[in-house]
Amino acid sequence: QVQLVESGGGLVQTGGSLKLSCAASGRTFVNYAMGWFRQAPGKEREFVSGITWNDGSKAYADSVKGRFTISRDNAKNTLYLQMNSLKPEDTAVYYCAAGLLGTFWSYARRDRYDYWGQGTQVTVSS
Repeated sequence: QVQLVESGGGLVQTGGSLKLSCAASGRTFVNYAMGWFRQAPGKEREFVSGITWNDGSKAYADSVKGRFTISRDNAKNTLYLQMNSLKPEDTAVYYCAAGLLGTFWSYARRDRYDYWGQGTQVTVSS
């Protein structure tokens, strides 16, 4: 049974930093891509960042480029999202997800991901 468990969320002031973690278990994630999405109240879930488990190729939404860094630790089966220079508009529930890579892979498409975590709340105060 695949499990993705996020942690590391919390309350931080504008300009602060947080590091999210996603512990993955239940299968090997070779040939998978891992993604971070977020959902603010009243808004659709949106792509934040993604990484391929094999070679570490990365992708970022324009809104977080230069501020967020995605990484993974293959030995620990853990995905990370380092978030710096946080803004109030970054406030959301953050989800990690895993999807099997295929032809015409798109990190941003939610329907390409097979597994999702339960989410962790990030709140940035102004």
